[in-house]
Amino acid sequence: MKELLYNNLVSTQGALTLEDVIINFLAACVISILIYISYKLSHTGAVYSQKFNVSLVMLVLVTTLVMNVIGNNIALSLGMVGALSIVRFRTAIKDPRDTAYIFWAIAVGICCGVSDYLIAGIGTFIIFLFLTFFGFVRDNERILIVVRMEDKAMEAVNNSISSLFEGKAVLRVNNHSVEEKSAEMIFEISDKLVKKSEKTNGMCNKVISEIEGVKSVSIVRQDDEINQ
Repeated sequence: MKELLYNNLVSTQGALTLEDVIINFLAACVISILIYISYKLSHTGAVYSQKFNVSLVMLVLVTTLVMNVIGNNIALSLGMVGALSIVRFRTAIKDPRDTAYIFWAIAVGICCGVSDYLIAGIGTFIIFLFLTFFGFVRDNERILIVVRMEDKAMEAVNNSISSLFEGKAVLRVNNHSVEEKSAEMIFEISDKLVKKSEKTNGMCNKVISEIEGVKSVSIVRQDDEINQ
């Protein structure tokens, strides 16, 4: 019994030939290119990272390499799991969709590493369509309008912003200094309403800054863009 278990653990039966390894990597390269294209199409604007996209391609190839090494060797697979379990990844994920792409890349690498091209191909086709389509779905981006002014201009600013954004701007912060006779008001508004207002009234920060007593107007977006 012990001998049988030992043979199963160290057995290398079914080891991949050179031709199998090359085909596995070629399939991984082709599918990883589709992942690259899908990520580039679905991540437009400031959130797109070309380095991360290239890393997805490398992740597919590395996973394929690991699966080729493991093969049907149980002992080697257990050792590989133990070695990889000590690795800690601390890369910040800026977009929740990036996690899906990481798992997609790993899954494709596993499939190609065990020469299961049918599952890799069908799965990639379905996920490609899904992520590419839903990649164009954007959050209703929130914008903060920060206005610094003399205290006498508070009412005029409040009325102006209410008029510009159809009363849908939410006052989040209202700081007032009696000694310095100054105030700071921060309003939250959706990006959609800001764009709608700018089409009719022009740049909202310019309109607000023309109010007497206003010192500065800043528009802070979620993508860390700041207009003053």
